[in-house]
Amino acid sequence: MDGPTVVLVHGSFHGGWCFAPLVAALATRGVAAVAVDLPSHASSVLPRPGLHADAAAVQQVLDACAGQVVLVGHSYGGSVITEAGVHPAVVHLVYLCALMPDGHESASDVLAPEAELADEGGPRPRPRITDGATYDKNGLMSIAPEVAARAFYGDCSPETVSWALPRLRPQPLGWVEDRPHAVAWRVRPSTYVVGADDLTIHPDLQRGWAKRCTRSVELSTGHSPFLSAIDRVSDLLVEIGRDAVAPV
Repeated sequence: MDGPTVVLVHGSFHGGWCFAPLVAALATRGVAAVAVDLPSHASSVLPRPGLHADAAAVQQVLDACAGQVVLVGHSYGGSVITEAGVHPAVVHLVYLCALMPDGHESASDVLAPEAELADEGGPRPRPRITDGATYDKNGLMSIAPEVAARAFYGDCSPETVSWALPRLRPQPLGWVEDRPHAVAWRVRPSTYVVGADDLTIHPDLQRGWAKRCTRSVELSTGHSPFLSAIDRVSDLLVEIGRDAVAPV
C-alpha cells in the first residue's frame, strides 16, 4: 500500500477495537491503518498509566511503522497525539472531535469553559458523563450505558450501539490533570474535524481548538464519526495522506 500509514489513537473508555470499521474502510481504499491500544485502557494494569505513558506507547507504535504516518487522535486521544506527534515519522496530525491542549494546559484546563457553553450554542440537552457513573475500589470509572449511548453514539445505528457498548471499559481519570511534555501541533501540519452535533465535547470548544490547526473540517455528526460517518472520515484521511506526501 502506498502513502502514509494511518495510526489511530482512541479516547477514554474505548480501545483500538472502536476503529475496526474505519480500518476496514481504509483498507478498501488502499491505506494501511493501525489502531493503538493505550496502556490506560488496560484495566488490569497497576499502577494506572497516565498521559505520558500513553504517549510513549504511541511512539513505540510509530517506531515500528515503515515510512510516514498520519496520526489521528479521538477525544482524549487528542491529548496523546499532542505529545506523541513530535515523532519524526508523523507528517500530519488529525484531531477527531478531540482535546487539543497546549503545553501549559491539562484536559481539565481546556474543558473548563464547557460549563458555560452547556446550555447554549450546541445540541441540547447534553448528557453528563458522570451521571450514573460507578467507581471500583481502584478508582476506575465506568460510564453508565444509557449515558454512553447518547454521549458517544447518539447518531450511530442501533446495531453499532449494541456492538460498542459491551466493549467499553473502566477508565482511570488521572490523565485529566496531565500536561503534555511536547506540543506536536506547533511543529506539524494538522487538521481538526469538528463534530457539529457532538454531545460529549461541546462543538464550540472544538471550533476554538480548530483555530490552532492548519485546517479544519466540520461534519454533521456526533462524538464518534469513525462509526457514524465511516466513508466520510475514510475519504478525508485518504485526502490528508495524499496531500501530506504531494510534492510542493
